[in-house]
Amino acid sequence: MTTDKKVINPAMQSPRRREVLKAGATVAGAVALGFPAIVRSQSGPIKIGHLTPRTGFLGALGGWAVLGIQMAAEEINASGGVNGRKLELLYEDSVNPATAATKAQRMIERDKVEVIIGEVSSASAKTIMQVAERNQRLFMSTGARSDALRGANCSRYTFHVDIPVTVMVNAEGQGLLREGMIKGQRIFALTSDYLFGHDLAKAAKKFVTANGGTVIADELVSTDTTDFSPYLLKVRQAKPDLIATNLGGNQVTNFVKQYAEFGLPYPVAGFNLNTADAWAAGRGNLGGIWPTVWHHDIDTPGTKAFVAAFRKKYGKTPENHAWIEYVSLKAMVQAMNATKSTDTDKLIAYFETEAKFDLLKPRQGYFRNWDHQMQQEAYTFTVKKEGTYKESWDFLQFSAAIPGPDQPLELLAPTKAENPCTFK
Repeated sequence: MTTDKKVINPAMQSPRRREVLKAGATVAGAVALGFPAIVRSQSGPIKIGHLTPRTGFLGALGGWAVLGIQMAAEEINASGGVNGRKLELLYEDSVNPATAATKAQRMIERDKVEVIIGEVSSASAKTIMQVAERNQRLFMSTGARSDALRGANCSRYTFHVDIPVTVMVNAEGQGLLREGMIKGQRIFALTSDYLFGHDLAKAAKKFVTANGGTVIADELVSTDTTDFSPYLLKVRQAKPDLIATNLGGNQVTNFVKQYAEFGLPYPVAGFNLNTADAWAAGRGNLGGIWPTVWHHDIDTPGTKAFVAAFRKKYGKTPENHAWIEYVSLKAMVQAMNATKSTDTDKLIAYFETEAKFDLLKPRQGYFRNWDHQMQQEAYTFTVKKEGTYKESWDFLQFSAAIPGPDQPLELLAPTKAENPCTFK
């Protein structure tokens, strides 16, 4: 059962605003002092709405997201806030697309948030984008990966931080090609039956076909599916060369665990897997090659400092949703500091300069000004051999960054000719 009650981290609450005076007295006083009436409204905390799933099949990922953005906000407030104002985060469980839209509208109307950040579900992100555009308020989408959101459904008021489906498929596909797991192979696919899964399956099939593979089956899987035995029986009958998963959230974890129990001999690879899902699957269950946008072993001062601070604060290693919320809030604050404003149009204009942002990776990222997609490095990972690691979270072996240091960041991304994005 969900609640509409606003939840605010006590550590981030700011002093209560002064009671607003009657309109006539306010205007008269402001004129008498020579200050615009707007000054008073800019003296309180900067309210930021955070929407992400806390329940359902994406709830675990949303939990990581909350930890990441909380830590970022606390660090920002401890260093003086933004232009002398503290940040105040308002948290809500987005639940599903309809509820996400309702809560986004309420955050804007009732809570007076300056921006909205968050979301993992592509379907919910789409409805939040519609609310943001209707209200001309900025939405920074942190975890939704559907190509359509930054393509046919793109919006001037939304910026996308996570890598999109096409980049995930291209990064993963290159790894599979190197291992000889595409050309001439018969591939059995499983796809989550919602916007993200459909986009992922479309891009994966395109890549597989273009590189000499054949998708012999693509089974749609409801997002509330927990028992994969009917699908595994179909896999056993089909005898594919490779199983490709286009699943989302804890579906991947459940599938991998049940696949290991079935003891089928066919290799498994996927075009989507978060490190939290990989950890949940557990060593001995996971195999193959998988894509990711960030990992805790990246050898940069920024990642090392972030991981150390996160472990000290929460007692565990951060995964990519904690990281992406952390760097997303830092990027938003960079824009607010640079423009000395929370005005939507000024923030959009700043992001569209393709300003560089520290993403705790070897190379800085930037938002493309024509589709608002963050350009950044990606990675793939496999599983380490038994006996080469000690900690339960340390059994993943990550690749070097893709694209390489001598290649453009846009190498894996859809080109302008391939992307139908047009802002209104």
